[in-house]
Amino acid sequence: MSEVSGTPHAVRQSRPAQEVAEILAAAKSLAGPAMHEAVESLHPMLAEISSYHLGWQDADGRPVPNGGGKGVCLAMAVLSAEAASAAGEVGVPGGVAAELVHVFTHMHDDIMDGDDRRRHRLSVWRVYGAGRAILTGDALLVLALEVLSRISDGGGRTATLDLLSMCRRMAFGQAQDLNFETRPASGPNAVGVEEYLAMSADKTGALYGYALHVGAVLAGVEPAAADLLAQAGEHLGVVAQAVDDVNGIWGDPAVTGKPALSDLRTRKKTLPVVAVLSGRTPAALRIAELLGRPADADIDLEFAAGLLEEEGGRRFAESTAREHHRMALDCLRAFPMPSPVREDLENLADFVLHRTA
Repeated sequence: MSEVSGTPHAVRQSRPAQEVAEILAAAKSLAGPAMHEAVESLHPMLAEISSYHLGWQDADGRPVPNGGGKGVCLAMAVLSAEAASAAGEVGVPGGVAAELVHVFTHMHDDIMDGDDRRRHRLSVWRVYGAGRAILTGDALLVLALEVLSRISDGGGRTATLDLLSMCRRMAFGQAQDLNFETRPASGPNAVGVEEYLAMSADKTGALYGYALHVGAVLAGVEPAAADLLAQAGEHLGVVAQAVDDVNGIWGDPAVTGKPALSDLRTRKKTLPVVAVLSGRTPAALRIAELLGRPADADIDLEFAAGLLEEEGGRRFAESTAREHHRMALDCLRAFPMPSPVREDLENLADFVLHRTA
């Protein structure tokens, strides 16, 4: 592996490992001021909409105490810098850029998917309208690039180019996801498992891959070495997508913040569905027939969810998540880093695997 070079600060090697709640809180504390500064630089309307989505305020503009999302991308970028024996602050611009892109994609995805709710409340487009949500998402993408453009050294240029590559991959993955909606539930043109996993790697995998290596890039790590962290993040992105797919069918609405059986209601071809439909069992054909009906048709969603579980759809998705979690840990263990940082990253990976919302 290439040696770590050009690290501007040394991380405290002796600090203890942290629990996930502490990891996320520490990253938000470190990167929060930069996130707020970036969002507040936007037009007031766009800043208000962004603040609503981020959970900083409600729809009437009132501050929400302890509001905000989990900040996984922020934590990944901070820990990525620390993995390279740099201070966590080094990864903050990359984490902020990744988080801004994450928010931008959520705003647009909710419109494309027709999702009314996110995190226990109405989606941005339902509160402010689709036009304003699209414009805000566009502004956040530009803002992410602006944040990186302020970094004067070569690491900033590499981080910017990597962000552009990430966005291209995410757009490709989202295009595939939308294309899947027009494909038949069964037959020669049906969506296959490998095709679905490739989409997940391009969509969520590209985002997590960027977040988990950008801190090391900004710390001066050679690309070949930083790529191990990117691979770990990509595997965790596949984990996150598989877990989301399970929660989208069998998750508790009180926890997920979305209606029960939401992915089946919209006939979305998620991993449990694709895995079962790849077989030709009578139950699979029955599921194909049910999910092939129009989204406004009245079908027994509980019955469909039960068939999917009986046919192993949930088990397959959970097994896939565990396998990519293992591969992510293998990549992390191949990258030399301080022991407490490795433990933090492994704890964060476990959080991605076991989260319920």
